[in-house]
Amino acid sequence: IYHYAVVTDAEEGLILIDINTLADGEPRNNFLKRALTWNEKGVLEGAVHITMGGHLAYIATPEGIVIVDLKDPLKPVVRGQVGLPEARASGLQLNYLFVTHAGGLSLIDVSDPDRPQLLQDATVPLEEARGLAIARSWIYVASGAQGVAVIDAERPLKMVVQQMIGPEEGIVDAHDIAVAHTNASLFAYVADGDAGLKVLQLTDPESVP
Repeated sequence: IYHYAVVTDAEEGLILIDINTLADGEPRNNFLKRALTWNEKGVLEGAVHITMGGHLAYIATPEGIVIVDLKDPLKPVVRGQVGLPEARASGLQLNYLFVTHAGGLSLIDVSDPDRPQLLQDATVPLEEARGLAIARSWIYVASGAQGVAVIDAERPLKMVVQQMIGPEEGIVDAHDIAVAHTNASLFAYVADGDAGLKVLQLTDPESVP
């Protein structure tokens, strides 16, 4: 699987791009080639996001999450599906897949990829849940006009919104979010629609040992 870039397309489904040419040290032949286009029986129609966990791909579609096995990358196999209206993005941590969708943030037990289970009582309602980032036991959800939802997921079955960082703090249309360490501090980088890129400092080395 590491020979390929894995792409979702709303019409074509799953696309694998051979990226081996980038590893041979020869810059003059860096031309990428499509190795696979796959959307068996339209199962990935409308696909908008993909999360990889080993050789398993968790793909968000308007109908929910589709788990595709890429152990043999050129012969994908559907392992499981979970209905979840307007699934938008996902993040994987151990046996759980956290998914944003039209109703907020939900939790799927993917310990058995052939029988994934939506945990009905573990949904956090959010009006415009979009992209998300996971950092240890915290989940940061880009939630449109609501801003960024900071969710405590130390107990995944009882997730709690600890804070909303919204218009008062300058976040007005959060679409996506990434979390990363920079210069000994933890930052969230927020794609804030027409307002551009916003940066939130989550930890400070002067106050966090």
